[in-house]
Amino acid sequence: MLAASYTGWLRDAREGLYPIVKRVTDVAISALGLLLLAPFYVLLALLVKAESRGHVFFSQTRIGRRGRSFRCWKIRSMYIDAEERKLALQAHNEMVGGTIFKMKRDPRITRVGRFIRKASIDELPQLWNVLLGDMSLVGPRPPVPAEVVLYSSRHRQRLSVKPGITCIWQVSGRSDIPFEAQVELDIRYIEKRSFIYDLRLLLATVPAVLFARGAY
Repeated sequence: MLAASYTGWLRDAREGLYPIVKRVTDVAISALGLLLLAPFYVLLALLVKAESRGHVFFSQTRIGRRGRSFRCWKIRSMYIDAEERKLALQAHNEMVGGTIFKMKRDPRITRVGRFIRKASIDELPQLWNVLLGDMSLVGPRPPVPAEVVLYSSRHRQRLSVKPGITCIWQVSGRSDIPFEAQVELDIRYIEKRSFIYDLRLLLATVPAVLFARGAY
């Protein structure tokens, strides 16, 4: 009885500390990353502007924890009329289920954009979202409002935690994984999440990005 009580107290203590440790880690790594990557952003800005007109950074409304919307930042990888052209391309959606739109040869993506998306460089500005507290380093990827409208109650479980820059399916095949399987992997993460699990996913992200597994 005493052993069981101690085990329960230890589990509760870990669960209570986890959000604090996670947030401290998020702030420390995102702040350091933004500082170290500042010169790299200048080079990327020159490359993006050299190929196509428009802003270097692109923001889009995404849905975060408990359905709260926020502005998610990226380095622009598409031509500036990409959203207007998306409707005409819906028939070519290659993502099983149709909730998420993906094309391997999306004509809206620039040449520079194709490279930075393959290496996930376009998502580096989301470190700013992490610093602000809209996102975490690890968590389900934040969906756009049009996707959330199509969510079932099962899908909405993804919105019970902060969205992240990387997650289980990001390191397990990315866009090669059908949407329903992505949801199940996200729910598995939510049920198992811990500081050690987050650390394992962060470390697994490095080879996944280097080898561009499942990247469109």
